[in-house]
Amino acid sequence: MILRTLDMGRNGLLGLVVVLLFYTGAATDNLVFNVQHRYGGRGKANRSTLKAFKLHDARRHQRKLAALDLPLGGDGKVTGSGLYYTKLSIGTPAKDFHVQVDTGSDILWVNCVDCVECPKKSDLGLELSLYDMKASSTGKQVTCDQEICNAIYNTEASACKAKPCDYSISYADGSTMTGFFVTDSVQFNQVSGNLQTNSTTGDVSFGCSQKQSGTSGTATDRVSGIVGFGQGNASIISQLAKSGKVKKTFSHCLDNINGGGIFAIGQVMDPKFNTTPLLDDISHYNVIMEKAEVEGDVFDLPTQSFFDLGRKTVIDSGATLAHIPGDIYDLIMTKVTARQANLKTHIVDPELKCFFFNGKIEDGFPPITFHFDNSLAMEVSPREYLLHLRDNEWCFGFQRGGMQTDDGEDLILLGDVMLSNKLVVYDLENQTIGWTTYNCSSSIKVKDQISGNVNSVNTHDISSSAYKFKDTGPNFLTALLLLMATLAM
Repeated sequence: MILRTLDMGRNGLLGLVVVLLFYTGAATDNLVFNVQHRYGGRGKANRSTLKAFKLHDARRHQRKLAALDLPLGGDGKVTGSGLYYTKLSIGTPAKDFHVQVDTGSDILWVNCVDCVECPKKSDLGLELSLYDMKASSTGKQVTCDQEICNAIYNTEASACKAKPCDYSISYADGSTMTGFFVTDSVQFNQVSGNLQTNSTTGDVSFGCSQKQSGTSGTATDRVSGIVGFGQGNASIISQLAKSGKVKKTFSHCLDNINGGGIFAIGQVMDPKFNTTPLLDDISHYNVIMEKAEVEGDVFDLPTQSFFDLGRKTVIDSGATLAHIPGDIYDLIMTKVTARQANLKTHIVDPELKCFFFNGKIEDGFPPITFHFDNSLAMEVSPREYLLHLRDNEWCFGFQRGGMQTDDGEDLILLGDVMLSNKLVVYDLENQTIGWTTYNCSSSIKVKDQISGNVNSVNTHDISSSAYKFKDTGPNFLTALLLLMATLAM
């Protein structure tokens, strides 16, 4: 999910950077986080589900290093708008908070006890906790003269004294969050071996939301906050890497078959995968898509300028659908429906193209292969790009109309419709991203660079409806994350 603006005022100063500072001892640890899909995957949808998909995405649019395990969850079936979330245990005594997880923004924030217009109930069956700094023996407010606040704003030491380190977040959908930063203890799981973890804690600075506006019906209306994995200096992955806790690499594998999946920080040793370069000077995860292939027919993607080699593409696990500019969308739709000369389509919840089909969907529709810079390919099967609405009714997981940059350039966006059943690896140290088709209900291997050990990270499912855990490790997610502002792509 992409943040439109993030202005954090400090004595009249405006900042564009948010933070989550993570402080623990000098030792480098492996950590475990349980992450769960808010609405699960996409197995059996309904009309309200498709509306939620569209709404969710539309709001978004506007050294010594170890590895971390952040288990994903979800039931693999569509019951809402494609949001992944995790559970953080914050404060002393610890209190659980369900927060959205996203790869498109950079800070951690949770709703505070005195928050105005914050959600009181969730349609996910979750308890929406409110953070109370005074109720935690380890909680303390961050002031504008502290090193933490200077790091948040990327400024020199401030001359102000004892005033709160405030923030105001604005999203492209018009919603806003305001509050102040606090520091408190956060529990997390340290990987100690194959599928084994130990519990430990660390101090984290995060946003305490005092007021929300324009959030009714948004993703944040169902959870208690957001945790982000963007590549800005203030993101959780950047903060942990700076502190020497982790390698600046993370990965996810979204399982839309059995539910849940894998989310890990650290160097992936197995399976093997190919990579493509991340574009420079862009805060989100942007790559170049060069071609698309359907039924052996390869066609170049139309470019927007003479200098383009392909079309800029955002890889965003926080979105659900694929958002494709009209010229490319029309080419793809012509190709994938070529077997069905008499296919009649209808529009559901406007702009989602649906149809009735009897028979095996794999026999009626072909896979699509996207080709990226550096010869990296992504194959998407019909079961991944088609949404099963009900009975014999299906919908295409493509949204006609891509995202746009501030200067009006059309972008392709690939959400979890396209990313599911693939291990996707973000290597920020080498500025590459890669993937491979993978069984996300299995496990991956990551390297602990202190001991040199290679440990397995298992799949997890912390389904909200059943509150069940498939993982063999501890059944709580504790985090040391930063807010990755979400909702506007």
